[in-house]
Amino acid sequence: MDYHTADLCDKYEDRVRAGELRVLDPMLNSYGGREAFHGRIATLKLFEDNSLVRKALEAEGRGRVLVIDGGGSLRCALVGDQLAALGVKNGWAGIVVYGCIRDSGAIGEMDIGVLALDTHPLKSIKKNVGEANLPLSFGGVTFTPDHYLYADEDGVMVSPTPLI
Repeated sequence: MDYHTADLCDKYEDRVRAGELRVLDPMLNSYGGREAFHGRIATLKLFEDNSLVRKALEAEGRGRVLVIDGGGSLRCALVGDQLAALGVKNGWAGIVVYGCIRDSGAIGEMDIGVLALDTHPLKSIKKNVGEANLPLSFGGVTFTPDHYLYADEDGVMVSPTPLI
């Protein structure tokens, strides 16, 4: 790992305090086998329907991070081991879920970063409803497509430009 979010906050403290770099409120748990990850952001907005998640993770990741605004729902999982495995296979660095995942034990063995609010054993519905590639806001941060996300055991940062 070539960075720590705490060190990035120290190095760019003026940009953090000015609001140019944003730090996510402490709210997500780490479930992936990769504790630290970073990359360009791709986004999905959906609610209890993970059809678009599969479509996104089937595409070439090129080291990107998929940020999913699931409306904070704790009623079903939006990512499971099969979708996480697709992310690994297709070169995604990480998945951030404002909602739940399942198959956390299996996901913990995979070489991908996965952050989520919690776990839930129930799978989502499949109606192909949702939106892609739009700014998402939760946890005090706006996640804009093609901005950069940095995550590790201390937290999540978002920057409009690469920091490392």
